[in-house]
Amino acid sequence: MQRLDARAQGAGGTLRMHPRARFLLQFDSIHPGRCPMTDITLTLPAPSPNPRAKAENACFLPADPYEIVVFRLDVEPDAVRASAALLSDAERQKANRFAFDHDRRRFIVARAQLRRFLAARLGVRPESVELIYGPRGKPALSRRFADSDLRFNVSHSEDVAVYAFAPGREIGIDVEAVREIRDADDIAARFFSRRECEAYRALDRHDRPLGFFNCWTRKEAFIKAIGDGIYYPLDRFDVSLSPGEPANILRVESTPGEDCEWRLHSFVPETGFIGAVVVQKFAHELASMAGPERIAGRSLPHR
Repeated sequence: MQRLDARAQGAGGTLRMHPRARFLLQFDSIHPGRCPMTDITLTLPAPSPNPRAKAENACFLPADPYEIVVFRLDVEPDAVRASAALLSDAERQKANRFAFDHDRRRFIVARAQLRRFLAARLGVRPESVELIYGPRGKPALSRRFADSDLRFNVSHSEDVAVYAFAPGREIGIDVEAVREIRDADDIAARFFSRRECEAYRALDRHDRPLGFFNCWTRKEAFIKAIGDGIYYPLDRFDVSLSPGEPANILRVESTPGEDCEWRLHSFVPETGFIGAVVVQKFAHELASMAGPERIAGRSLPHR
């Protein structure tokens, strides 16, 4: 194993990277500059040219670590068939409803890999993992695994999938490919809050695509974390979106972002993509806002 250690401001964690992954991890935080220098460790299974790891302005609180795992969905046909065998009947039926082969393949591989990741953390076989769904469709482990208290979430865009795992607290994650959208301004006017729209319109035209997807992924991660999905009114909370500025929850209804029960981080899972994760604070985090939290981000090889 090859190891690369890097120093960065206020963030720590372990990253595992496949040579093909081209993985860049970058976390932003609601409290930049408050934590001391800590170590970031990038662990590579084989030598890789120009490996990079970057984390900046990240401040975390004392708690068990949560994980972000990045996985590529463009696998060989044999791997797709093996993945399909792990799905439930309902998941296979959903897969068969996709009109395009690439969408079907991505769904199958993403769901199967979720079962593999959960199985590894639960100490069971992937086919033994049982999932249930909340009133708004958020997946969770069945009662059989209640003692683990493991919460998770998954998202994928094109062939990049991201998974989030947290013990004892809710978590939501989203990823998007950053691209030009012809009607982005109209979408922002319809779905962003007034404060977010003002920040978006103030951006230089060249910064708007990233600003748009900063906002979109952060809002999506938030509503996935709380479990309400599209049913939660998007104008009830504000997030930061300007490129180069820390990722913040600015407001949740009448509560200022720094006092709400959620923590937001933004990250880059692969060149051309942007991701966001929202995790619930523990009770002691709400009472005390000091000290470093650990976070692990990992990019894994094809399986």
